[in-house]
Amino acid sequence: MSHREGSFFQRHKLCLAPMLDWTDRHFRYFIRLLSPHCLLYTEMITTGALLRGDAQRFLAFSPEEHPIALQVGGSDPEALAQCARLAKEFGYDEINLNVGCPSDRVQKGRFGACLMKEPALVAECVAAMKSAVEAVGASGARPLVSVKCRIGVDEQEEYSYLENFVDLIQRAGCHQIIVHARKAWLSGLSPKENREIPPLNYPWVYQLKRDFPELTIVINGAIKTVSDALMHLEHVDGVMVGRPAYENPYFFRELEEALFSVTSPLAGEVARLARERDQRQGAITVVQRYLPYVEEQLSAGVRLSTLVRPMLGIFNGLPGSRLWRRHLSTHCHVPGADIQVVTKALSSLNYS
Repeated sequence: MSHREGSFFQRHKLCLAPMLDWTDRHFRYFIRLLSPHCLLYTEMITTGALLRGDAQRFLAFSPEEHPIALQVGGSDPEALAQCARLAKEFGYDEINLNVGCPSDRVQKGRFGACLMKEPALVAECVAAMKSAVEAVGASGARPLVSVKCRIGVDEQEEYSYLENFVDLIQRAGCHQIIVHARKAWLSGLSPKENREIPPLNYPWVYQLKRDFPELTIVINGAIKTVSDALMHLEHVDGVMVGRPAYENPYFFRELEEALFSVTSPLAGEVARLARERDQRQGAITVVQRYLPYVEEQLSAGVRLSTLVRPMLGIFNGLPGSRLWRRHLSTHCHVPGADIQVVTKALSSLNYS
């Protein structure tokens, strides 16, 4: 069964968050090696960059990355419709509208979180994207249209505002919504502070699922453990994980096993030792599986520093992790650096 058929991939149950300067095609490929089922999101790409820049450079991805979603930033319905058509042409499984980023630069472009103050415009954008991907006679599979938002912005204090916002975009044709369970402050807080300071309000996201049972609801925000993910999945359809993906990529292996495996976990000290042994071997295996891709990309002119970045944290929490990071970081920038930098880093760990 392909990734496009049925619910084989249980789309949205586990999602890699779109993260600027992180979720490029190499990082996504590495995460795919750890989690065959998760839905991978690109970095946010603006409509201007896609329509006036090098679309091939922005949109190219490896077939192994499926299922994959393109996240776009914009507020012009026609421009977003054009981007949706591009997403379809390139074979993306989903196109996602960013209505959650609070940065000043994004606000100046009139997109991101500030659009939560213009729900009618968001609905118009969704309708345009939906129409574009469902155009009669167009070839290829039709990507889903989704929205990623916050629970509100600035002084919006009532759940009813979020409820009305979701109702409007659902009526426009959006059937998947990812909700960061914090408000965004459009002034006074940096993007980093907006990810940490506004209090989390998971119950509002849970309430959305009760109020809109036919919608696919994915929750985002401070999901740091397998227990966190399992707790949320009692209330919503999926979880989206961001920063832990690059701080400790192996977390996605743990989530994969917990969310998609039927094996029972061991208990106590035996479990701790088994997990450490499995993580060590699992991390080594995924690095080894990544090496042919590294060689291929090096031959295509990609810098080694770009290719090793996704795996810097793969041994997080294990003996030798600091040595691993230091070796890669020190040697990947040397002129002529090649795959030997990684193999030597592996051998330096001295795992038996």
